[in-house]
Amino acid sequence: MRSHSEADRAAILAAARSALCEAVQQTSAVQGASRGGVFDERGGVFVTLHTRGRLRGCIGIVEASEPVGELLAYCAAGAALRDPRFESVREEELGDTRIEVSLLSPLTPIAADQVVPGLHGLLIEREGRRGLLLPQVAVEHGLNREQFLDETCIKAGLHRNSWGDPGTKLFGFTCEVFAEAG
Repeated sequence: MRSHSEADRAAILAAARSALCEAVQQTSAVQGASRGGVFDERGGVFVTLHTRGRLRGCIGIVEASEPVGELLAYCAAGAALRDPRFESVREEELGDTRIEVSLLSPLTPIAADQVVPGLHGLLIEREGRRGLLLPQVAVEHGLNREQFLDETCIKAGLHRNSWGDPGTKLFGFTCEVFAEAG
């Protein structure tokens, strides 16, 4: 996965901030950023929100047919308003809310013993259920390989060690992760 320039990263974060504010303030319909360059690339995107250092929302698209600019706006608004784990972000929280963007590489099949916590994100599929954890989750929670695999299974609503069962599909990916300062 290619690494983006600081200018591209700043533009992505600015577009995500704009979409976040528009969604929360309901000032206008959230518009995708289709300005060419990085915004026209195709790939998975996750937007994670932290307020005062605590997770406040995270929404993403793993496999995308739309350009990054459109996904970015959708995910920023979704992280603020549609993450079922949290109440919607309120306008008075915007100043304390920091945006983190993860740009995903394509998914590739991976064996459990090839998973490197902190490098790989995981998508686990079994019996119509899917669970995904971004690479930074393993680092933030100090998870080793087996714990990371277990937690991804739990996220999918499976038994913790289902990753070793026949019929369970494991996919790995990497991310370029960057965030607003603060």
